[in-house]
Amino acid sequence: MKRSDKSAAPRSKRSLRYYVSIYFVIFTVIIIILLWIFQYFFLARYYRSARIRAVSSVGDMLVDSYSSNDIEGGMIRSAFDNGMCIVLTNSSGALIKGENNLGSLSYFMRDRVESSGYYMHQLKQELIESGQRELIKIIKNSELRSEEIIYCRGFTINGDQFYLYIEASADPVDSTVSIIREQLVYITIIIAELAFIITLFISKRLSDPIVNLTSKAKKFADGDFNVKFEERGYNEITELSKVLDSAEAEIGKVNQLRTDLIANISHDLRTPLTMVKAYAEMIRDLSGDNPEKRNEHLAIIIDEADRLSNLVNNILELSKLESGNLELKYQEFSLHDKIHDILTRYTLLIEEQGYDIAFEPDEDRIIYADPEKLDQVLYNFINNAINYSGDKKIIRVRQLNRETCTRIEVEDNGKGISKELLPKVFDRYYRGEKVKRDVVGTGLGLSICREILKRHNFAFGVLSEEGKGTTFWFEIPLTPKKD
Repeated sequence: MKRSDKSAAPRSKRSLRYYVSIYFVIFTVIIIILLWIFQYFFLARYYRSARIRAVSSVGDMLVDSYSSNDIEGGMIRSAFDNGMCIVLTNSSGALIKGENNLGSLSYFMRDRVESSGYYMHQLKQELIESGQRELIKIIKNSELRSEEIIYCRGFTINGDQFYLYIEASADPVDSTVSIIREQLVYITIIIAELAFIITLFISKRLSDPIVNLTSKAKKFADGDFNVKFEERGYNEITELSKVLDSAEAEIGKVNQLRTDLIANISHDLRTPLTMVKAYAEMIRDLSGDNPEKRNEHLAIIIDEADRLSNLVNNILELSKLESGNLELKYQEFSLHDKIHDILTRYTLLIEEQGYDIAFEPDEDRIIYADPEKLDQVLYNFINNAINYSGDKKIIRVRQLNRETCTRIEVEDNGKGISKELLPKVFDRYYRGEKVKRDVVGTGLGLSICREILKRHNFAFGVLSEEGKGTTFWFEIPLTPKKD
C-alpha cells in the first residue's frame, strides 16, 4: 500500500462569490420546492379550511344584515361571489328566502324537492341538541363527487326564530387548480431567472470589497506601507478597513523603529569599538614603552569596554522585559529609604558640577515591589532629568501620597519637550531634534523603565511644557496586583 503524501498541497478553497452563489441557489431551490409541495399536497386542506372560515363569515354577515333589512341582497352577493347555496327558513321550516349558485345538484335544493326539507330539519335538531351557536359539517355529495361544507345557524329577531343554511364546495374547483398550477410553472421560471440575476449581483457586491481588501493586503504584506484600506461597503468591511489602516500605521512605526534601532545600535557599537581599536593600536605603536601613556590609553579602552557591556546588558534586559521572561522579586520596603539611598549616589555630581538635586517627601509608606527594578526606574528618571536639566541644573524628586496610591515625580527645569514628541519619549533610541543628550547613555533607559512599570502594573507617564521643564511620574498602588 502507498503511504499518503502528508506534504501534498492543500486543496484550494472556493471564493466567497462561489459560496454566496451556491447558498442563494440552494435557498431559491428550497423556496420553489416548498411552493410546489404546498400546491400539490396542502392545497386541498388549506382550501377546505379557508372555505369553512368563509362560510362562517358569510353566516355572521347575513345574520347581521337581517337586522338592517339587507339580508336578501347579502344572500344574492354571497351566493354569487362564493359559489354557495343559501337558504333561510322560519322555526317551522317554511322557506323565507333561498339563493342557489350550485345548480340542480345542490344538496339543499334536492332535499327540499325530494324530501320536503327533511335533512335541513335534522340539521336544525342537531344544532338545538348541541347547544352551540352554529353547526358546521363536511359531507360527501355523490352527485357532484366531491365533499361539501354544510352550515346551520339559528338566530332570533324581534322574538321570531329563524334558521340559516349554507352549502359550499369543500374541494378546489378543477379548473381553478389547473390555472394555479399552470401559473406556478411560470412563477418557478421567473423566480429561477430572478434568483440567477440577484445571485450574480449580491455575490459581486459582497465579494468585491473583500477582494479589493485582499489585493491591498497583499501589497501591504510585500512591504508597501503607503497602501490605504479605504474600502466602502457594508459596516463590517468599513470596520475591517479601519482596523487594517490602524495595523498598517502601527507596523509602519515598528518597521521605522526597527530601522532606527539597528542604526542606533550600530552607531553605539561602532563608536566604542573604534575607540578600543584606535587606543589598542596607539599602545602597540606609540605608548607601549611609556607606562603613564599606556595606562591612560588602557583606562580609555576599559571605559569603552564597560560602555559596550552596559549597552549589551541593557538590550538583553529590555528583551527579557518585553518577552515577559524576567521574573520580578517582590519585597516590602520603605519608600523614603529607597529614595535617600539613590540620591546618595549623586553626592559627587552635586558637589563638583553644581547640580541642585533634592527630595520633597510626604509621609513615609511601605510599598510592595521589586526593589532593584524600582531602583533602576528612579535612577534612569533622575539621570534623564540630569541630561535634560540644561543650565539651571535643578532637579526635584517628589512624593505625593494619595488615598489609593503613592505618586513619585522626577522634575527638571530644562527646556522641555514639545507635545508632538511626548508620545515618543519612551520609545527605544528616540531622540527629538530639540532634546539632545549632554551625558552619554545607551538610549534604552526610558524604554526599560516603561517595561518595568508595566510589569508592576504601575500607572506612569510624562508631563512637559516647552521652556519650563519635564516631569516623569509613576504611581504605586496601595494594593498592587502581583504577577
